Amino acid sequence: MPGWIEGTVVEKKFWNPHLLTLSLEVEPLDFTPGQFVRIALPVTSEQERPVFRAYSLVNSPNSNILEFVIAVVPDGEVTPQLAALEVGAQLIVAQPVGGFFTLNDVPQAKSLWMMSTGTGLGPYLSMLSSEAPWQNFEKVVLVHAVRTQQDLCYAEKISGWKQQYPEQFVFQPVVSREAISGALQGRIPGLIESGALEQQTQVQLDQSAQIMLCGNPHMIKDTRETLEQRGLTLNTRRKPGNVTIEQYWKG
Repeated sequence: MPGWIEGTVVEKKFWNPHLLTLSLEVEPLDFTPGQFVRIALPVTSEQERPVFRAYSLVNSPNSNILEFVIAVVPDGEVTPQLAALEVGAQLIVAQPVGGFFTLNDVPQAKSLWMMSTGTGLGPYLSMLSSEAPWQNFEKVVLVHAVRTQQDLCYAEKISGWKQQYPEQFVFQPVVSREAISGALQGRIPGLIESGALEQQTQVQLDQSAQIMLCGNPHMIKDTRETLEQRGLTLNTRRKPGNVTIEQYWKG
């Protein structure tokens, strides 16, 4: 199929019944950390059209294993089928990759904040596997907001960065529906407004910071507004600012 390549499922890991990581083996794929590809199940007849979904790449660019973290929607058109795939199954992977949510256009700053909800964590994992964040920022703060503790994933990988960069890297989980040791409780915009997020991480959200937002559109909208009240504006190629966004879906 022109414009597409085939990938083979080599691993499935369920973090909980509704959250999994799907790994595909493909031919080498050139991309920048933070970008995404579209994947689809193969069609069985010429009359069918594949149904594609875009997922950020979790893996580093030097790997031939593509890794995606996927929220399984019980009545969804695609994700239940992806969750049911067995190792060895085939998927269609779009060429080329897409997206501009990368560190290429993020100005150097004293600190880099990577704020996410749910599967919005994915592109940050790819970025953190590269040299760019560690070379360009004195502090790197990863914030992952979820509903319950079982929604927190990739703890081993995150722990590895904490060990490798103990003075540079800060990981702050946020859990909205449970009180968990070490986690803040609530929503990201509220924790910024109250000052709790800065107090917990000991990193300032001011003009010396670059902030990336990825995930739920309500979080992005409300966090942008909260940051704008501090004079932290949207970062664009024409007009550099402090806030860079990636919106997975529109509310």
